[in-house]
Amino acid sequence: MSILSTAVGKVGLKTPGMVASGIMDETGASMVRMLKAGAGAVVSKSIGSEPKAGHANPCFTEVEGGLVNAMGLPGPGIELFAEEMAEAVPHGNIVGSVAGGNADEFAMLAGKMEDYKACAVELNLSCPHAKGYGMEIGTDPALVKSIVAAVKSAVNIPVWVKLTPNTHILQQIALAAQDGGADAIVAINTLKAMVISPEFAKPFLSNKFGGLSGPAVKPVGVRAIYDLKSVVSVPLVGVGGITNWRDAAEYIMAGADAFQIGSAVLTDGPEVFAKVNDGLEKFMKDYGYASIKSMVGAAHE
Repeated sequence: MSILSTAVGKVGLKTPGMVASGIMDETGASMVRMLKAGAGAVVSKSIGSEPKAGHANPCFTEVEGGLVNAMGLPGPGIELFAEEMAEAVPHGNIVGSVAGGNADEFAMLAGKMEDYKACAVELNLSCPHAKGYGMEIGTDPALVKSIVAAVKSAVNIPVWVKLTPNTHILQQIALAAQDGGADAIVAINTLKAMVISPEFAKPFLSNKFGGLSGPAVKPVGVRAIYDLKSVVSVPLVGVGGITNWRDAAEYIMAGADAFQIGSAVLTDGPEVFAKVNDGLEKFMKDYGYASIKSMVGAAHE
């Protein structure tokens, strides 16, 4: 067994880094490419019940320290996504990300992902720029608990819950997810953000608001995982601003059993996984860590 192998509950990973939902995960071919690049798993794009165009352009821009996007959860819908899953699943771990507007819709979508042989399902309760979805329902602990419970009753695969940092009750929401039966907590999604064009005196994005990702959000994500480690007992997956092995190590030592990389796949290419894996393995050997598990939560000791 490799020194880099880990597990998020029942989901075993050869390497601890996964592709975060929303980047290079829209097609079967792109998901296979990420697995071959060294990702331990790929989290699919968040898929809804029906085909969705998303927000109009401009819906994406670079800023100092990261990226701001307001894609609006575009996608082909759950029925058509079956083709992409069929192409990708034989090559490795595919976590199916789903975005619904209520408990019944989430349960239906999760059931479809289970039918498509996803190794787990990730509930998007945290997108900051899709009206009626994500963060709008993911900041109500009672609603979060009811959605997770509904999904748990509908599927047998592990249920992961992705949370938003745009709240002052993150720990309370995580506990609600755990009480609902969540098998893992994923944190964080993007920070609600905005860019204004001075020349036009208007918001740059068509949606006005978007989500900030990239290196600027890493300290927020690390803090969130550290906080969650002290209140929940389920596995944690850290995400937000990871570009190198040091970033990954911070998340693991804060309490994450695995991590996800998103923006760096765009800025650094798929090669980022090999770079992070190699650096992390060297660090572990140099500092006497025999496994990822032995590093998890080290900063709490």
